[in-house]
Amino acid sequence: MIDTIGLVFIGFGLAFDFLGCLGLVRLPDVYNRLQASTKCVTLGTCSILFGTFLIAGINGLGIKALLCIVFVALTSPVAAHAISRASHRGGVKLWKGTVVDRYADDQEGEA
Repeated sequence: MIDTIGLVFIGFGLAFDFLGCLGLVRLPDVYNRLQASTKCVTLGTCSILFGTFLIAGINGLGIKALLCIVFVALTSPVAAHAISRASHRGGVKLWKGTVVDRYADDQEGEA
């Protein structure tokens, strides 16, 4: 039974990773692509790792999978934020259909 639940988590993670890769190809600018890739890594990869933990159990492989989940969950959103902030400060233009630009509001407050 636990193996089936683990395979469901792995399938869910693979679906999220596939949709994230599709978003990298289809979305118009770097900021939207970062959104897709961050969701892909955080939800997809963590689901695959959790499914691996469920199947492997509490042994060396399972503990490493749990540690990787914690590492990915902490570093992926922070890295995406740093990349998007650096891109905005570096002058990378937003997509023409962008409605809100919070980074520009922050920069006006700093000046």
